[in-house]
Amino acid sequence: MIQTQAPEQRLSADDLADLMASFQEVTLKLQSSHDQLTGEVKRLKHELSVANEALERSRRLAALGEMAAGISHEIRNPLAAISLDAASLAHETERSQQEQAAGRIIFAVKTLNAIVQDVLAFAGDAPVRPTVLDVEELCERAAAECEAAVLEIEQPPVRVELGPYEVTNIEGDVHLLHRALVNVIRNAMDAMRESLAPDGGHRLHVRSERSDTGDTMLVVTDTGPGIPAGVVERMFNPFFTTRATGTGLGLAIVHRIADAHGGRVVVVGQRTDGVSGAEVRLVLPQRDAAERTEAA
Repeated sequence: MIQTQAPEQRLSADDLADLMASFQEVTLKLQSSHDQLTGEVKRLKHELSVANEALERSRRLAALGEMAAGISHEIRNPLAAISLDAASLAHETERSQQEQAAGRIIFAVKTLNAIVQDVLAFAGDAPVRPTVLDVEELCERAAAECEAAVLEIEQPPVRVELGPYEVTNIEGDVHLLHRALVNVIRNAMDAMRESLAPDGGHRLHVRSERSDTGDTMLVVTDTGPGIPAGVVERMFNPFFTTRATGTGLGLAIVHRIADAHGGRVVVVGQRTDGVSGAEVRLVLPQRDAAERTEAA
């Protein structure tokens, strides 16, 4: 039986024209949909940008409001003391009473000045002017300043232990890092002052270490009560404090200084070496001078 091949079907010119017209119509619809989607994406991106700007502005305003409230609260008390003691000076006749009132006014003025300095330090840009620093000298100067402040206000002495210094030189701003260390050490001393001393008295330890990732760590440990987890999460917020005195800006300034150096602050609320107390690590990414010399 002989099979015959079916005749080849060819598209006519009209069929090709219809096919091209359909293809062009679909292409135009796809292009129109694409344009609409592109326009919608641009609109949504613009709305998101506006919303983010508004949110950021609200956050800044809220932070400024919180700052203003904190400043007002902190300044109100010393101002009231100044007013009261100034009135007392106007009426007191005995010299000893006048001297006491004058002393209280001087102390209140110092308190106000400290608040203003903290606010300025927190609000400033904190530009970093890096130089090569001697870690031992940096730690000794910060500890000595805090020890002098403790003696000035007649607090119980704290035994300060310095070293060892695994990292001997770092690169950073001497004034900013000094301020950061002083704030951390003072916070530790305040915590120890408010807690029962262990046998042998309270001890503060300042040293330097190299982290596993090669970062430099300035480490401050104390023998105070430690820091609860809820406080650790909030302790770097401006004006947050658990104490009756102070601006609550000291550790916020530490955080800004660390961030300005490209570093961070790590807080261990409860020490892991079996001693009651907290540990604060100021982590800096700079290499020490010896390492830079070898690399050169």
